[in-house]
Amino acid sequence: GGVGKTTAAKAIYNQIHRKFEFKSFLADVSDTTSQHGLIHLQEALVSDILKQTKSQIRSVDGGINLIKQQFRHRRVLVIMDNIDELEQLNAIAGNHDWFGPGSRIIITTRDVHLLKQVEVDKIYPLQEMNTAEALELFSWHAFGNRWPNEGYLELSKKVVSYCGGLPLA
Repeated sequence: GGVGKTTAAKAIYNQIHRKFEFKSFLADVSDTTSQHGLIHLQEALVSDILKQTKSQIRSVDGGINLIKQQFRHRRVLVIMDNIDELEQLNAIAGNHDWFGPGSRIIITTRDVHLLKQVEVDKIYPLQEMNTAEALELFSWHAFGNRWPNEGYLELSKKVVSYCGGLPLA
């Protein structure tokens, strides 16, 4: 980790989610799967998009069939944060044709090889911010300006350094 993939995913979601009637942000898929399993993940997706509290998913294959059936004609936005196993991807978004035209599936992962095993359209590697960029981003959020307010430069630099160059962490 360390380059702000989750922060970037949240920012993208916040920017574009209003353009989609059907949407889901699946946070920390790796942790959710290890704690609750793939069916729970599928239920979260279905619940987010269909606004239903409980789905009738009994197995991963059943979940896949439900996802295909419910979403193949819907334009959806799905963000899957922190995927670390192929089975997670296959349980939620195994193929383009599971979702309607204009859908967007955005995946964050540390493992680029995972993305190469499935048909992704584009891979965008994130670059770490340099110190000046991190300070500027922090300043926009903390002060509403490009630069720290007077008297706060040194403290702001310490905060950015403490966050490992990820000022929104």
